Amino acid sequence: MEVCMNKKYCLVTPCRNEAAHLRQNIETVKNQTVSPALWVIVDDGSTDGSLEILQEAAKKHPFIKVVQKQDRGHRSVGPGVIETFNFGLSKINLDDFDYICKLDADLLLPVRYFEKVIGKMEQDPYLGNYSGKVYFQHPNGQLQSEHLGDEVAAGQAKFYRVQCFKDIGGFARIVGWDGIDGHLCRMKGWVALSEENEETKIIEMRSMGSSDQNIWKGRMRWGRGKYYMGSSLHYLLATSLYRMFTKPYLVGGVGILSGYLSAWLQREERYGGPEFHRFLRKFENQCLLFGKNKTCREYNKRIRTEITSRP
Repeated sequence: MEVCMNKKYCLVTPCRNEAAHLRQNIETVKNQTVSPALWVIVDDGSTDGSLEILQEAAKKHPFIKVVQKQDRGHRSVGPGVIETFNFGLSKINLDDFDYICKLDADLLLPVRYFEKVIGKMEQDPYLGNYSGKVYFQHPNGQLQSEHLGDEVAAGQAKFYRVQCFKDIGGFARIVGWDGIDGHLCRMKGWVALSEENEETKIIEMRSMGSSDQNIWKGRMRWGRGKYYMGSSLHYLLATSLYRMFTKPYLVGGVGILSGYLSAWLQREERYGGPEFHRFLRKFENQCLLFGKNKTCREYNKRIRTEITSRP
């Protein structure tokens, strides 16, 4: 823990109308065994009392800095979230910190979460982006896994080594940003990873993909994001089939496929160039052949073998 205490991390939290979850979220960060050096919370035009909660918290906790962003008039999942995150990022000097984390405002974390995450990253100089696994908490307290693959850190709590974050150029301002960044990490010689551990279990108080309108719209958006990223149709079909057998049953997978096909029929723009698409599709094809987790382990092993030093 002494090593962790010497490392400075900054949280940046986009916040819009999160009054129902904010107090618990603030409490979960306040109780961490290793506190953030700074927590920038960006109020993105809240109308539900969120700003008042944030201002009250900032008076009590010196590490909280509340900044206000002009209201765009509506919630914008994906590009809007990253735009808000980047607004908060513009208020700090990244070089002042060892780690940077995008943290959602509707999460609950174990008290040693950041201690454990920093400890893991300090032990592994190749680990650029890391998180625990995410579970949605139903009103009755039951936890449901969000089935996060090992190849990427949770979008809700992206914890980055600052050098790695700089190397990938930050987050893409589009739906699918939280998958694109993991592939960019591997392209740049960094490991992106999430692991199952009770001391790093992330509890989400609002189901993934339901924050903007409803589950169907969320899954459609997910599919469009996979198209934008550059995923192949055969990989998307496999993903959709898998998601049909997880909650919300059937509708989740059908929604993802519908969103992808809609973007494909409209010939929407795709992210990156040929090099990125080749890298992505090679990875996806290996996932289909050998399984995602095994493929992830092989890529990470290669990164650690081929790259012998870090600055």
